[in-house]
Amino acid sequence: MQAEHTPRALTHFLGIGQICSWGAFYYAFPMIALAMQSDLGWSKSDLYGALTLGLLISAALTFPVGVAIDRGYGRTVMAAASAATAILMVLWSFTHSLTNFYILAGGIGALQAAILYEPAFAILARRVGPLNSRAGITSITLWGGFASTVFIPFEQFLLDAWGWRTSLWTLAAVNMICAAGYLYFVRPELDVVHTSHAGARAANNTRDKNIVREALHGPVFWLLLIALTIYAAMMSTFTFHMYPLLQEKDIGTTEVVQIIAVIGPAQVLGRLLVSRFAPSLSMRVLGSVLVGIFPFVFWLLLSDFESFWLLASVFGIYGLTNGIFTIVRSQVVPEMLSQHAYGALNGLLTIPVTIARAVGPVIAAWLWAIDQSYHIVIESIVWSSLLLAVTFWAADRVSRGRTRKSS
Repeated sequence: MQAEHTPRALTHFLGIGQICSWGAFYYAFPMIALAMQSDLGWSKSDLYGALTLGLLISAALTFPVGVAIDRGYGRTVMAAASAATAILMVLWSFTHSLTNFYILAGGIGALQAAILYEPAFAILARRVGPLNSRAGITSITLWGGFASTVFIPFEQFLLDAWGWRTSLWTLAAVNMICAAGYLYFVRPELDVVHTSHAGARAANNTRDKNIVREALHGPVFWLLLIALTIYAAMMSTFTFHMYPLLQEKDIGTTEVVQIIAVIGPAQVLGRLLVSRFAPSLSMRVLGSVLVGIFPFVFWLLLSDFESFWLLASVFGIYGLTNGIFTIVRSQVVPEMLSQHAYGALNGLLTIPVTIARAVGPVIAAWLWAIDQSYHIVIESIVWSSLLLAVTFWAADRVSRGRTRKSS
């Protein structure tokens, strides 16, 4: 029984899968997009429009993906999505048409609903139970924190050596290896959630539906939804634009890659600090502190300084804060809403979150086009981070009041 509650092999592979999924798409896309822009002459908004399309489609998939994982189909979902991503990346490497690119990149973006953090967290929560998942989720995010550190230099090497088309074949191979890994490591028969007889499973499904219905009628869900949606828009915008943002500061490509690569170790450091010194600290308390740091971090980027060390320090603080908040985001559902229906509640919250991930980068591209500068983009992120802080603090306060009343 102890082995079932400490599925190290599964946790480690889910973490490796996050390195590959975030790295091969989120961190590689801006670099590939710049190469495509130079090669094919397409505009920045054209390229990011395809990304937006895919992530908008994925928003419609997050809830059914969460429900499917709650019912034990996580192995099939993640393996099929990774394999399909690999196939579409190969087809992407042959594209010369903007229409075909939209179909292919849109499909890859949509598949992210089934291979990023949320489905991985839901699979682990189903294996060990939501209340036992914090250590495993922290471990997954520790692995995932290396995505930028591994894939930005790796993709830059591929672009320099062989170009963007051949690089996509390599990224496709990475996704296909992940698909095989999900088939091997995800073992639904070992799950401690919903493994009882048919009558108990039906009762659990009914309970979960009631929990979801009750959450939708309460203010905590909606405040949390707003906060996490703002957070997703900010982070997606910054992730997809930090590469050209730094290039706009007239910094060499090597220095740009080195500065961005700081994010990965900083994220890992933050998660290690939490797991080592605050393993039982309330996620609502930790999140309330972190959302107060984000505005300060992005405000620093409004200055025109071009010092490598100053920029690396700012990106390091960002990575540290964002890395810890990933853990907060994964645990606020059982702490603020319910210890059951983890996949379904996360799936509902992820619908607007995914839409925000989709529209954030393309809106930033439009804002950039106003005066060909990222200054207005960073200003928008600063104001958004202030709104994030207000809504998260409100969700925390309301949920505490609800807990006191119920006790």
